[in-house]
Amino acid sequence: MKVLGIDPGTAVLGYGLVEGGRGTQARLVECGVVRTTARSALASRLHLIHQELAGLIERLSPDVLAVEGIFYGKNVRTTITLGHARGVILLAGQEAGLVIAEYAPRLVKSTVVGRGGAAKPQVGYMVAQLLRLKSAPKPADAADAVAIALTHILRAPIAELRRAR
Repeated sequence: MKVLGIDPGTAVLGYGLVEGGRGTQARLVECGVVRTTARSALASRLHLIHQELAGLIERLSPDVLAVEGIFYGKNVRTTITLGHARGVILLAGQEAGLVIAEYAPRLVKSTVVGRGGAAKPQVGYMVAQLLRLKSAPKPADAADAVAIALTHILRAPIAELRRAR
């Protein structure tokens, strides 16, 4: 199973493709970020995110798009803007016919680190440990995206077992 994890953002969007499944060691295929210009209008930034993500999906051919859910911060405007980015991301996945999975930030941290309140450096460290990498993916947005992909790989078998009951 190839899972494309996405850490949504309108300025920096992290992505990470992880391949793995039952009984196999997960491996990192590729990770990175998509950056937009802060001075650009929101519509232009969303368009760029959609184009870049559609290109990544076409090039990497994932089976699943795993996306981090919205966290509720103190700044409502930031939460709403992040919601716009997530909408564009979900649209790109739907257009490509991918299975789409969404994971709450605390669940991602809990799955990868063991604590829902883990800090970014802890997430990066555990991603490196789980994938047997020499160091955490950089920047942190890419490491977070890889953690989201790993969450799906680690949690999908549990969800399948529950559906089979």
